[in-house]
Amino acid sequence: MVSLFLVKIFHWVYQWRNPKTNGKLPPGSMGFPFIGETFEFFKPHDALQFSTFIKDRVLRFFSDFSSIHLSFFRTSLFGDKAIISMDMELNLEMAKANSVPGVTKSVIRLFGENNLFLQSKESHKHVRNLTFQLLGPQGLKSRMIEDVDLLARTYMEEGARNGYLDVKETSSKILIGCLAKKVMGEMEPEAAKELALCWRYFQSGWFRFFLNLPGTGVYKMMKVLFVQYTEADISWQARKRMLKLLRKTVLTKRASGEELGEFFNIIFGEMEGEGETMSVENAVEYIYTFFLVANETTPRILAATVKFISDHPKVKQELQREHEGIVRGKAEKEGGLTWEDYKSMHFTQMVINESLRIISTAPTVLRVLEHDFQVGDYTIPAGWTFMGYPHIHFNSEKYEDPYAFNPWRWEGKDLGAIVSKTFIPFGAGRRLCVGAEFAKMQMAVFIHHLFRYRWSMKSGTTIIRSFMLMFPGGSDVQISEDTEVDK
Repeated sequence: MVSLFLVKIFHWVYQWRNPKTNGKLPPGSMGFPFIGETFEFFKPHDALQFSTFIKDRVLRFFSDFSSIHLSFFRTSLFGDKAIISMDMELNLEMAKANSVPGVTKSVIRLFGENNLFLQSKESHKHVRNLTFQLLGPQGLKSRMIEDVDLLARTYMEEGARNGYLDVKETSSKILIGCLAKKVMGEMEPEAAKELALCWRYFQSGWFRFFLNLPGTGVYKMMKVLFVQYTEADISWQARKRMLKLLRKTVLTKRASGEELGEFFNIIFGEMEGEGETMSVENAVEYIYTFFLVANETTPRILAATVKFISDHPKVKQELQREHEGIVRGKAEKEGGLTWEDYKSMHFTQMVINESLRIISTAPTVLRVLEHDFQVGDYTIPAGWTFMGYPHIHFNSEKYEDPYAFNPWRWEGKDLGAIVSKTFIPFGAGRRLCVGAEFAKMQMAVFIHHLFRYRWSMKSGTTIIRSFMLMFPGGSDVQISEDTEVDK
């Protein structure tokens, strides 16, 4: 019996490390069954470098990390079989050919099996079109920039009175305050406070590991939200709490005839008198996902951008000149920003693009293959997760001195482009981030108001990265009410 058990174990390990396929698998290793190479993959690293995990494997299997072609390998992460690619052409091809997002099991557990992001191409296309009405250029111009500007001004003034502000936390407050109003309309104070608390303190790393084990992001996040919990239903309870509050607000407002936010009007088709285009349940699920994803990304990118600016005096000086010019060019000094003001921030856009380029050391194309895919002599099997990294951002043939933070490299280029063959910070294909322009606009407005004051990043701030997250080691800014513009 012992011998038979050992034979079965060895056979299971062998099958795990040598997956079956209709062709030749890409080179790579699968690690231990179930765990794979997840723990090695998770090791934190410098935000301006690709992880040692990726570098070691590319050098092992392809000998040249600087090559931008045929640099992909197989591995096992989060309990799934995966392909990691540094090949830009392959990444773009995969983004166009596959529409199913590659997500970890913890994401599915928190967002729900029926979440619209994980459904059919038609469902995803439908919600993208709805979101674009709010977050596309026309929606930003007519609906969003005024609110973002007012909130940024308010929180910056508060920070100046206190003498400091946390970039990530302040950005999160602006994001949630703006989107909550546009999505939900006016809310009861207690409901708004509870909803903001859920979104703001949703712990980072909730998508990082597939098991609810002590020490993982999923476990920590749930422990913050709930004092009493059981390990079996911990994820479900967190999701249930948020969805219940959203659902109650929507149903109460509709029953009483109160105005919902503009986004819900768009979702339900009431703005055009077409009747409902989505059920209340699906709409609430979508809003839940929408807020969580937005709050996980933009504040962290902005914190890293402010850090880069602080570390480069010439960049800071040029930004100061640009934003002083915008303020002084207004008839009323305290007048709000307009869409034209935002579009005139040319150097600010260059800084944002350079920041997006240089911090994109995480996968920006995540897909699950819908069918077998042939790449040269190799076959990537259907059902595997594809993780495409924007290695092109650090290719010396495309970017001179690629690891240097140099916004001037964007001079004369199309600053409005959010994806190209050499720039892919927001993904590509049918899953291209629909909120890309909104994120860039929020960052630009934040930077504008920051430069109305004297400020400096607290010393000792560093940036490290683990998987898809950046971790600025503190994002506090010392800020003074003694404004630069007045001088």
